[in-house]
Amino acid sequence: MGTPEFAVPSLQILIENGYDVVAVITATDKLGGRGGKQLLESAVKKFAVSRGIPVLQPKNLKAPEFIEELRSYRADLQVVVAFRMLPEVVWDMPTIGTFNLHGSLLPKFRGAAPINWAVIEGEKETGVTTFFIKHEIDTGDILFQKTTPIGENETAGEVHDRMMTLGAQLVLETVQAIEKGDYTLQKQDESLVSKAPKIFHETCEINFNQTAAKVHNFVRGLSPYPGAWAYLHWSADSEQERYEGEVVKIFKTKKIEEAHDYTPGEFVTDSRKNLKIAATDGFVEVLELQAPGRRRMDAVSFLNGLKS
Repeated sequence: MGTPEFAVPSLQILIENGYDVVAVITATDKLGGRGGKQLLESAVKKFAVSRGIPVLQPKNLKAPEFIEELRSYRADLQVVVAFRMLPEVVWDMPTIGTFNLHGSLLPKFRGAAPINWAVIEGEKETGVTTFFIKHEIDTGDILFQKTTPIGENETAGEVHDRMMTLGAQLVLETVQAIEKGDYTLQKQDESLVSKAPKIFHETCEINFNQTAAKVHNFVRGLSPYPGAWAYLHWSADSEQERYEGEVVKIFKTKKIEEAHDYTPGEFVTDSRKNLKIAATDGFVEVLELQAPGRRRMDAVSFLNGLKS
């Protein structure tokens, strides 16, 4: 059970290691693309179809006809990677049970956006966890975990791509261990719980009234998607006043420790090569950004465009 690209390697590795994946459950097709008229299939569906695996796309996971069809496959085990919350009638159906792959070292960062929040919070390490599903989301007993470091300048996208492969390896190891009965369940320590709630556009606005390190972590934690954003607010000595108030997405920054008298949030530039924004204890230098209606570009290209 899965939908996005993150879930594809886990499906692929099970097939390539001889496991009989009797069916795939994924999201329904959606209209999108130019004009919103193109029917878009999930990454998991495309891969499953290419391998001749039956695909189920229920709108309602409690619908009697879906439950009946799912039961007809008589699965021993269900594997969930980046899918929806399941009702008990679904996750309790297989004889062995249902396990989930989660993109954090549980019980840290329970929720919909664990990779983003680990980077935003400045974690030096994260990982993937497999656990048997229970009623409350991300609370089940842990099967296995794998760790991976987070570089101080790495983006959530870069961590995501590495964890996609790491997660697939853990899914395979978990299935192999379950098959052999060679595992010990570990209860999650509730005192160590932290949350990773879903991220919305309005919560991606950058707050510059904090340290440069926190701003830097926020930007990379939302890069490349959905993207941190800010209103252009030029310093008093800038020549770019006519662009005041324009919204830009910022994808890549660098911390600069430097005392200054600017108001947090002011954009400071030499109008040629350097673009930085004031934080409380220094600056973040903007390396890559995107203005409305324009492509993503480096700071030099952006500044050159302002002169035209």
